[in-house]
Amino acid sequence: MSTAKAALEQAGVPESLEILDLDIGGMTCAACAARIEKGLNRLPGVNKATVNLALETARVEYESGNVSETDVIHKVEQLGYKAAPRVERDQEERRHRDVTGKLSKVIVSAILSLPLLWAMAGHFSFLSWLWVPELFMKPWFQFALATPVQFLIGWQFYVGAYKALRNGSANMDVLVALGTSAAYGYSVYQTIRSSTNEHMHSVELYYETSAILITLILLGKLFEALAKGRSSEAIRSLMKLQAKSALVIRNGKEMNVPVEEVVLGDLVIVKPGEKLPVDGIVMEGSSSVDESMLTGESLPVEKQAGDSVFGATINKNGALRVQATRIGQDTALAQIIRVVEEAQSSKAPIQRVADVISGVFVPIVVGIALIVFFVWLLAVEPGSWSSSLEAAIAVLVIACPCALGLATPTSIMAGSGRAAELGILFKGGEHLEQTHTIDTVVLDKTGTITNGRPELTDLLVADGWNRDDVARWIVAAERSSEHPLAEAIVRGLQEQGGQAASAEEFKALPGYGVEATVEGRKLAIGTRLLMESGDVDFSAAASAMSELEEQGKTAMLVAVDNRHAALIAVSDTIKPTSREAVKRLKQEGLRVIMLTGDNARTAKAIAAAAGIDEVIAEVLPDGKAEEVRKLQKAGRKVAMVGDGINDAPALATADIGMAVGTGADVAMEAADVALMRGDLNGIADAISLSRQTMRNIRQNLFWALAYNVIGIPIAAFGLLAPWLAGAAMALSSVSVVLNALRLQRAKAS
Repeated sequence: MSTAKAALEQAGVPESLEILDLDIGGMTCAACAARIEKGLNRLPGVNKATVNLALETARVEYESGNVSETDVIHKVEQLGYKAAPRVERDQEERRHRDVTGKLSKVIVSAILSLPLLWAMAGHFSFLSWLWVPELFMKPWFQFALATPVQFLIGWQFYVGAYKALRNGSANMDVLVALGTSAAYGYSVYQTIRSSTNEHMHSVELYYETSAILITLILLGKLFEALAKGRSSEAIRSLMKLQAKSALVIRNGKEMNVPVEEVVLGDLVIVKPGEKLPVDGIVMEGSSSVDESMLTGESLPVEKQAGDSVFGATINKNGALRVQATRIGQDTALAQIIRVVEEAQSSKAPIQRVADVISGVFVPIVVGIALIVFFVWLLAVEPGSWSSSLEAAIAVLVIACPCALGLATPTSIMAGSGRAAELGILFKGGEHLEQTHTIDTVVLDKTGTITNGRPELTDLLVADGWNRDDVARWIVAAERSSEHPLAEAIVRGLQEQGGQAASAEEFKALPGYGVEATVEGRKLAIGTRLLMESGDVDFSAAASAMSELEEQGKTAMLVAVDNRHAALIAVSDTIKPTSREAVKRLKQEGLRVIMLTGDNARTAKAIAAAAGIDEVIAEVLPDGKAEEVRKLQKAGRKVAMVGDGINDAPALATADIGMAVGTGADVAMEAADVALMRGDLNGIADAISLSRQTMRNIRQNLFWALAYNVIGIPIAAFGLLAPWLAGAAMALSSVSVVLNALRLQRAKAS
């Protein structure tokens, strides 16, 4: 099951809802993407469709009972575009074909346009010294050069314009087709007129205008394709990390097999220096493993029997035997790639600004061009068709909305890709956008601020009870619990020689503790509230419990048959980077709060060690979500940071939920952002990358709109030749993409 589908099911969406990723061909500008998106969303049975111009993809959520994959593809084709199910392994080849095709067209178009440009240069007085072959000045020779550029190389613009107009809308192709056709058509008219009128000695021709415009627009598209290829480099680099083969043991023999042929349960041998081919559990051996390609953490992690390892990480110095637990699309790397793809394909809310503008932009520009044409023809230079035509063509060309459509998605692609390289997974463009608005960070304690691996420190048995009996009963009860504290208690008591027993009628009470029946005895292990609810008198242990809690330990009471029997304590040390990370968050002006179900004394001790001033303790899982809501009602933008399991309600309630951890579980968390390093510095890094990405998007939108706001009036006043307008339009698109690519080198401040 894909991460997207799992998320849909967690959100309560019917199982009949399917996800379809498509490659879209033929889009030229934001208006194209908007039209496809609008058409798909109107299709009965489609829940949501988003189209990404930069990636040339579409993601469609649809109800399989009401509409089929074929229906969706047919709708895209009906709108005048190509569509096919997305297959990742074909992406590189498709990109290569696209770039090669565009390059070929640019070369042919440039060769045919060069003599026309040369002839045009001969008309400028400041270039009077330039020799121009007489042949280049002949109208029919220029016609012969311009015609294949207009109708062979430029045919794609006519096709795109026809399809757009047929569907009742307009796009960049309409502007290009109108502008170049006007220049070419007027030139053909003048050519025919000159050949039939012997008295015409000078002819105003604009063949070079249409040919050079087409060449420059195609050149801009080529640069865009090259730049967009770089912007998806993050995904390609992740995919290249995957091992190609694996050394497995089958029927007692070692054999090398392609990684695709590894099956669950296979025992894989990983030698020093090799990549791990799959996710698994270390069965034999010990080594340090470089997990930087997954977590962004540069220091190798020590691994031994029982530890989890992940595919694509590098075994440094010892031989390991690993049992495969996740293969193929279920590995941590595959899920991370999927999350990054989904983030890059999603649409940030700020994109709506560009969508609204592009939806009405082309018709408005056509209207402006017509007004400019008639103003010039009737008022500025009465009767001068050539000057009127030049001004109108310049307006049409300078206004192409390509840059506007690329402004947001290219930045989202580059920003989310860079974040993934630093071990930060944004689950969608909207989360990348919203993260920079956070002003309050709420931190869970266990596994977030602390290492999450508590150790048993104390077992104080009350008078009248046998220590071995009590230890055996505690092990039996806690062994059925999945809580980290329970694991620490069981591990610690067994290391002390505690024997095993069987528990019956086990019951976990979140926020309180556990209850079980062991060897006919009724056990209760947990908080003061649990004891009070069972009328257990623990006054004799109250002083010792308070003392342990003041030391930063988590103390739990043990009752047997409703009588106090023991006091048990565990301690969880804070992560080495937690204090530094909290200090960094405070320096950024963020309010930092620790929210925990632990008792107040322990919580305050841990908070003090981490440098946190505000503590909300003894809060049940459901209560954590309520505490987050209280902060939101007070006007705070809240990021909840936890392990993504016990803190799920709070993560879902917060403006941004951040899951801290590593490995395959991270990609499946119901959080908005996954911090794979398990380091709280990732919070500040995520906020910093969000700020840089949003700043980049605003820069792109500003320049995309500025080109038009400044360029259209200049063109309307006749101060911009059409071929210069084409160059400026191409430059605007390329500059937006190049600006977005700066995020690939972004540093988390």
